Amino acid sequence: MRLHALRLIAVLLLALGFAAPATPSFAQAAGHVRIKIVKAGLLVGGGAGSGVLTYRGKSYPFKVTGTSFGITVGATIGRLDGWASGIREVSDFAGAYSSVGGGFALVGGINGVHLRNEKGVTIVLQGPKAGLELAANISRITIAFR
Repeated sequence: MRLHALRLIAVLLLALGFAAPATPSFAQAAGHVRIKIVKAGLLVGGGAGSGVLTYRGKSYPFKVTGTSFGITVGATIGRLDGWASGIREVSDFAGAYSSVGGGFALVGGINGVHLRNEKGVTIVLQGPKAGLELAANISRITIAFR
């Protein structure tokens, strides 16, 4: 009797496994992001740069523009490297991102940023920067594919 019950449970579990909808492993794959950006400002800051998203084995070049409002003094050049998550389609990556952060660099320093857009894509970046900057601000960054 016990063996029969175990077989029945095994068959039911196997049937449920085949009946469950398969979710593709690529549903929300992460992408690798590399950006070079130049920033300058006095109270209101601005920046521009370019980067590459590597997603599902393909490279997508993009441009970055941004503004910041708050305490911003100085100019820096940064190279950032990180990951984008929450991408369902590559087009989700482009758009307007917002960030709240701050930083300090005198000749050299470390830069880090956490961004999120309206499509749910989150980008986490970090890397070295060179120049002179003191910042405590709210930033709005736009990414557009080239």
